[in-house]
Amino acid sequence: MQNILLVGSSGHAKVIIDIVEKQGRYRIAGLIDAFRTVGEATLGYPVLGGESDLTRLTAEHDLHGVIVAIGDNSVRANVAARVAEVCPQLPFVSAVHPSASIGKGASIGAGTVVMAGAIINADCRVGRFCIVNTKASLDHDCLMDDFSSLAPGVTTGGNCRIGSHAAVSIGAVLRHGITVGEHSVVGAGSIVLKAVEAFSVSYGNPAKKIRDRQRGDKYL
Repeated sequence: MQNILLVGSSGHAKVIIDIVEKQGRYRIAGLIDAFRTVGEATLGYPVLGGESDLTRLTAEHDLHGVIVAIGDNSVRANVAARVAEVCPQLPFVSAVHPSASIGKGASIGAGTVVMAGAIINADCRVGRFCIVNTKASLDHDCLMDDFSSLAPGVTTGGNCRIGSHAAVSIGAVLRHGITVGEHSVVGAGSIVLKAVEAFSVSYGNPAKKIRDRQRGDKYL
């Protein structure tokens, strides 16, 4: 197995650690987290340093990949950009839980993570650095743009599009053919029956726009 690093060491990282172990494709050499002390551990994996240490750690640990294990879409994008700048030769790798169902013709981009029980049906395209969380279901011919995320238990109909950096919160349901605009947030438990504007927060049953949202704002 090839060695990789995870950038991040909190709860989201714990889920990704479990996926990587169960997938059995990579060996986790350790974690990167500039806000924790070197030697502290998460699920037995030590913090080895911060992003500025990546070049040194790549050589020391014979690294062949990295996963940005951060749940917030905008923060994940910023960290991925810094990692690519500091260590451009280190590829971003994806992680897919063995219990996830990936349909025929579906594609998953680099840096994306797919959690336990998730369903990605036929001819879906999941971009780079996305999150398809626990038991989320993406039906046929859907598109997730880069840095977007589905929280646990989200269900979409077919032919939906989730825009770049958009976050669909826990348990939301999207009707067939719905577009969720870039940098928008759909609140937990929402029933989405019409398109969601870019840079907005929407929630409810049926979901309605509540307010505008700026790039990088907290989700709710």
